[in-house]
Amino acid sequence: MAKSRDTHQDPSSSLVALILPPTLADLPVGERIGTLPAFVREQHQRGTTICSVCGGAYLLAESGLAAGRTITTHWSHQDLIANRYGNIRVDTDRLLIDEGDIITAGGMMAWIDLGLKLVDRFLGTDVMLATARYMIIDPGAREQSYYSVFAPKLDHGDNVILKIQHWLHGTSTKGVTLQMMAERAGLGDRTFLRRFQRATGFNPTEYCQRLRIAKSRDLLERSHLSIEQVAWQSGYDDTNAYRKIFRKILGLSPKEYRLRFSVSDGARRMAAGAPNAVPAL
Repeated sequence: MAKSRDTHQDPSSSLVALILPPTLADLPVGERIGTLPAFVREQHQRGTTICSVCGGAYLLAESGLAAGRTITTHWSHQDLIANRYGNIRVDTDRLLIDEGDIITAGGMMAWIDLGLKLVDRFLGTDVMLATARYMIIDPGAREQSYYSVFAPKLDHGDNVILKIQHWLHGTSTKGVTLQMMAERAGLGDRTFLRRFQRATGFNPTEYCQRLRIAKSRDLLERSHLSIEQVAWQSGYDDTNAYRKIFRKILGLSPKEYRLRFSVSDGARRMAAGAPNAVPAL
């Protein structure tokens, strides 16, 4: 009589979650990945929740399970994954994307958020909150967009557009229009717009906005300037418009950003509305 299989001897037969970790070495793509994609697919078919952290998204992509889905990873991997796997949407503004059977986490340290998510799912919210308190972790919602930096493409090979980028990085961009950029490039408006977007991934207006917001982030982190002054120095005449664009790009308001990330104690007090927040002259 054949012996029955002891499933306890096969850890993969009883997995509730499989985490594809990040790597500090070369990214695991192509032939180097071996039979791992098939193993991941098999676990998914058994009902295992598949999770990835940072560069682990490459193994998830190779498995084919992310096809037609939206995933997150570290923002530095976004273009590589999007270019290699055209049927996957990559949203690096989000720190965690939970689609039930697949959960993806952003940067390497986002494993903490993933861990709390899994504890919450399998052990309950009370246990998750107790775990967060014990480990001194803020379980509150946050997004990867808070931490990402604007890293413009400069190696696209279009020298005409590159010169315009260099010019934009050296000016305030305040009052700069599409027509001004096109004239400086020696191109028609439509041709310039098409080439700029193809080279940088942004239209010229979005590109200028991200340059201004990058400057304003530095001012919010390191200066005692008011939000209105930061908006003005960043190239915005309308403070309300500045606030809307800031929130659209980063997912929180300038005041919230300053409270969270300011390295200046005086700036934090100003954002919090402390009565003694006005810096000494």
